[in-house]
Amino acid sequence: MNNKILIVLSNYYEEISDNLLSGTIEEINNHNNIEYEIVYAPGSFEIPYLIKKNIEKFDGFIALGCIIRGETYHFELIANECSRKIMDISSKYLKPIGFGILTCENVEQAIIRSDKSKKNKGREAALACIKLL
Repeated sequence: MNNKILIVLSNYYEEISDNLLSGTIEEINNHNNIEYEIVYAPGSFEIPYLIKKNIEKFDGFIALGCIIRGETYHFELIANECSRKIMDISSKYLKPIGFGILTCENVEQAIIRSDKSKKNKGREAALACIKLL
């Protein structure tokens, strides 16, 4: 029986999200027993909602997005609340959620952390979810 994973992707920063998704799909394709679907969120803040909305339909989830620090407190609010809610959902429903939401100081850091030839955090989030399944 195949495990079903939902990839929840915020494509607010298109180049970064494309890189994260590419690394995620490559890692999933390394495993024969995984099926996946993708759903798009307008921003990282909406990712927990989409996971919760689909909690009964999937065995695991991969959250992908990018939050870049700006000049206001907004960065901390989004990053903290998004990660807290994802952990709450995972703990409450005992479903693995690979956390591939980048929280970076600038675009350059995000590009490095999403680059498939470097530190692709999408690949890491996929592997974490798959190992927990």
